[in-house]
Amino acid sequence: MDSIPYYPGCTLNTVAKDFDLSARDSFRLLGIKLAELSKWNCCGSSFPLTPNNAIALTGPTNVLVQSQKEGGTVSTLCSFCYSTLKRTNVAVKEDKEDKKNLINNFLGTDYDGSVKVVHLLEVLRDDVGYTELKKHVKRDLKKIKVAAYYGCTLLRPKGVAIDNPERPQIFEDFLQAIGCQPIEFSHKGECCGSHLAMSREDIVVKLSVKVIDAALAVGAEMITTTCPLCFYNLERAQKHTVETTGEGSTLPMLYFTQLLGLALGMPVEELDLPKNFSDPRPVLKGKGILEEKVSVGT
Repeated sequence: MDSIPYYPGCTLNTVAKDFDLSARDSFRLLGIKLAELSKWNCCGSSFPLTPNNAIALTGPTNVLVQSQKEGGTVSTLCSFCYSTLKRTNVAVKEDKEDKKNLINNFLGTDYDGSVKVVHLLEVLRDDVGYTELKKHVKRDLKKIKVAAYYGCTLLRPKGVAIDNPERPQIFEDFLQAIGCQPIEFSHKGECCGSHLAMSREDIVVKLSVKVIDAALAVGAEMITTTCPLCFYNLERAQKHTVETTGEGSTLPMLYFTQLLGLALGMPVEELDLPKNFSDPRPVLKGKGILEEKVSVGT
């Protein structure tokens, strides 16, 4: 079994364990072990934008240093972790303001920005390959219309984007490879409100509802993402709308690794689907994908 260095990050060890576990199990079915870094720390969640704040880069740089010791490549799932690590890597590698020396002196190391940071969507495309991925598909998902929600950090800034920021396709290509019908929608790269969830829920609800409505408007039956915070914000917005107005359409949400697990034939109970606010199982059963009986709200 092939093995690749893997950085789960904080959220996947706590409130997004279903994201982490579905990834590990799915990749194992593809013959790949996600080898968690033996030592890792929080990446800081977001890249510091203050020009002289070099110390804020020590956290993500330390993750990169550990990755260098364990193979020179690091893969991750969370969009924020991916962006923070990749932007930090570029900042260290292209440093012209002696930040690199300050960071290395603080950490007691000599890191030069040589680690390759990849998202697991890139691993599926570039290392597994979509042709090979299709050979492992066990469930027919072709009847499901799925909207791929990139959010902000996978596509911005341009220099570290996972794909063309204006016309991204990697997420849709993945969905097509596992048999889904990817649905193009206008808000796939729009912000959900991000960390404003901590202070301005009203803004987050407004922005997130726009994303959901845009996906529903083009016939999406599910929405998938790679970001735990996006997942939380979109689900919370739907719950807030239903609780406050008593109406509103809901759109089941899944992490892309949960869809991957479904396609690869993983038992539904191992994917932790019932915990989602809008239970995706009735949709899956209605499409003939699941045989077992489901009960909404269980």
